[in-house]
Amino acid sequence: MQKLLSKFLLSVVILILAFFGATQAQSIKWHDFEDVYFQIRGNQIFRIQLPGQTSEVFVSAEELKTENNTVLNIRDFTFSEDRQKLLIYTNTKRVWRLDTQGDYWVLDLESKKLQQIGKGLPESSLRFAKFSPDASKVAFVSEFNLYVEDLGLGEITQLTFDGNRKLINGTFDWAYEEEFASRDGFQWSPDGKRIAFWQLNANQIRDFYMVNNTDSVYSQIIPVEYPKVGESPSPAKIGVIELSSQELTWLDIPGDPAQHYLPRMEWNSPDLVLLQQLNRKQNQSRIFAVDVLKNEAKVIFEEEDEAWIDVLSSWEDVYALTYRHEFQWINDRKEFLWFSEKEGWRQLYRIGLDGKETPITPGAYDVINLLRVDENNNRIYFHASPKNATQKYLYTARLDGKGKAEKITPEELEGTHSYSISPSGKYALHQYQNTYTRPMAEWVSLPSHKPLEEARSIAANLSKNQVENEAEFFKIKTEDGTEMDGWMVKPNDFDPTKKYPVVFYVYTEPWGANVKDTFGVGRNRLYDGDMAEDGYIYISIDNRGTPAPKGRAWRKSIYRKIGRLNISDQAAAAKQILEWDYVDPERVAVWGWSGGGSATLNLLFQYPKIYKTGISIAAVANQLTYDNIYQERYMGLPQENLEDFVAGSPITHAKNLEGNLLYIHGTADDNVHYANADMLVNELIKHGKIFQFMPYPNRSHSISEGEGTNAHLKKLYTDFLKKHCPPGGR
Repeated sequence: MQKLLSKFLLSVVILILAFFGATQAQSIKWHDFEDVYFQIRGNQIFRIQLPGQTSEVFVSAEELKTENNTVLNIRDFTFSEDRQKLLIYTNTKRVWRLDTQGDYWVLDLESKKLQQIGKGLPESSLRFAKFSPDASKVAFVSEFNLYVEDLGLGEITQLTFDGNRKLINGTFDWAYEEEFASRDGFQWSPDGKRIAFWQLNANQIRDFYMVNNTDSVYSQIIPVEYPKVGESPSPAKIGVIELSSQELTWLDIPGDPAQHYLPRMEWNSPDLVLLQQLNRKQNQSRIFAVDVLKNEAKVIFEEEDEAWIDVLSSWEDVYALTYRHEFQWINDRKEFLWFSEKEGWRQLYRIGLDGKETPITPGAYDVINLLRVDENNNRIYFHASPKNATQKYLYTARLDGKGKAEKITPEELEGTHSYSISPSGKYALHQYQNTYTRPMAEWVSLPSHKPLEEARSIAANLSKNQVENEAEFFKIKTEDGTEMDGWMVKPNDFDPTKKYPVVFYVYTEPWGANVKDTFGVGRNRLYDGDMAEDGYIYISIDNRGTPAPKGRAWRKSIYRKIGRLNISDQAAAAKQILEWDYVDPERVAVWGWSGGGSATLNLLFQYPKIYKTGISIAAVANQLTYDNIYQERYMGLPQENLEDFVAGSPITHAKNLEGNLLYIHGTADDNVHYANADMLVNELIKHGKIFQFMPYPNRSHSISEGEGTNAHLKKLYTDFLKKHCPPGGR
């Protein structure tokens, strides 16, 4: 997304957290109804029983040996509903951001029989394989078509035959995956008699051509089906296949498919499907209940927003391999839980199949994400931070909506907390960090939050995991009364009588916030060395429009104003910071990646008297080049308000460049296309602007591929910064 950085950065953050062990919760797989979790360790699957943490090998490497005596490398696994079979995902390869394509094997846990699914189909071509409810079959997608395999007979039946790169069955195109995190595009009915699936028709979507000049003496053209802003979406529809007859029925959903999106769908019962439909502007949402036998759709819930309606939030882990947008069913599937901002805050509601709504988290705060529903005890658990938008805590509330939410996290542990909660709601893996505390983890009981093992608790080991606090948080209020959060890392041996250069790190768009109370928050991964040791002040500020838990008005004030409101907020804050006695107004730099790269360009071009040096990476230089789902969600339709797109695009203001610009882009960027670089470079040349430009051949949005790339990028970044914004106090 013009996630531009954020989407990329979010994946980087996930990798960083994984390095520190903070993603332990993501690496465990809960039992469906017992207080047991499973974990991959050394290519074996372990079963761990709570509360005693009794551990045993559940599936050994020996059991994963194939006929040719090789051991399967487990990327992921799922159980059948009867928990007698295991589906192993292996030999994976990347599709866009994630490795959602590979091979699947079934292990019978009783007989120990190991069999490959989809034999005869191309290697590593299977996607989203899943057991039928009775575990007698496995359905999967291969090369844009749906298949089902009978495990007993070993027979493969092809269910769709028209799939190709432009007519996509059972999975999604680039835009749906990138912007809605929609990847897995089919589901078994609860009785196993039917399969419902998405079909996207991208035949009217033009290809964007990337050029590979490095792997052959002749260039290779790589087409990517990519709907640019202003282009109608790929029409989506949902089909239901009756497996006994292979009869296909397309659900009759009101509305022009080329002017709507279908981001969510799930079976409620063997004959009833619920789905969400968004209009093209994504400011109207309707939930349909579709009677599959009658093929009749009825609206049971709808809402509108003057700006946009979020299908998902950047607070969610949208890059988890198994992430899915599911309806959270309660009350014997007569109701489901749903997020809405219609009262000004991101709150949870329970919605009945009859359309009745009940708010269950009322209050002036945002629910960051739902963690667990404990119906037996009339309780839900969720993350929230009503008092400090840079932090995150565990809260609980009554499922019936009565009473107020209660904070579960101990008051003395200020910072950022994450929880993974057992099916019963009795136990949780608790992870904690802040700017001066390395990521730590413990197991606790709920709702008491008492550690299961006192000696291994966070409290008992806190001091040895704490370091000197480098980053300090501050608030800054601009002349119009807007108060923004920021963090700052000052130079080592800071002398307030001297003036230091300041480097601003920015993202600024609706998909990413930088100012979070997490370990390592003030580090710059591209700087080759230590910025504090070299004598830089390093600062980041979250402007209006960033996804901080500060309410709907804060987040959606940026509607149709990307490239303007976020930029003016940043500049207003920087203007005040430059008045601090120890800041050198002649040495001011800014940098960012993706959306942050766009912001860097706009700040450098629109406020050349403030920002003297900028390093922009993988930026959207022209908002009309980005995809329709993201750009139209936040900016409207260019057919209606083209002036907003033009005013917010860096290319419009390139003629104002006065300072030092380093502009970097990968030529194989399938997210923010390299064409942005060509357009901006051409505009800068037209106006006689001198700058430094670095294209990275055949690198994607992350600019991570190829030998020596990371080291080269760090040196390029660091040398440019030191040359044009010299470090040290003066």
